[in-house]
Amino acid sequence: QVQLVESGGGLVQDGGSLRLSCAASGRTFSFSSYAMGWFRQAPGKEREFVAAIARSGGLTRYSDSVKGRFTISRDNAKNTVYLQMNSLKPEDAAVYYCAARPLATATMVHTMEYDYNSWGQGTQVTVSS
Repeated sequence: QVQLVESGGGLVQDGGSLRLSCAASGRTFSFSSYAMGWFRQAPGKEREFVAAIARSGGLTRYSDSVKGRFTISRDNAKNTVYLQMNSLKPEDAAVYYCAARPLATATMVHTMEYDYNSWGQGTQVTVSS
C-alpha cells in the first residue's frame, strides 16, 4: 500500500493561485505504475472528482468546473503529483485529496472514487471573496 501526503493548501483570495503537492511513499512500490487523481470535498457536499493523470503523465482529465484553470502533473522521479490551481473561486474551497490506483493501464485515467485504493489525509483550500 502506498502512503500519500498532500501539502500546499491554504488561504487565497478570489482569483489567486495555489499549487498542491502529493508525495507518495511505500516500502515496495513503483510510483510510475500508479494512476493518480485529485478529488475535493466541500462542507456539506459529497467528495467530487477534480483531475486525474495517467501513470505516464501523457493523459489527463478534468472536471468541467476546473477545466482551463487547474493543471495536474506528475514527476515520477520525485514520486509526486501536483495540482496547479489558477483563477481560484470561492466555490473551489474544499478539502483536496490525492488518490492512487496501482497497476494502472498506461493510457487510462480514472475519475471515480472506487477506482482508487489509496488516499491522502487531505489539505484545506480556502478562497476568500
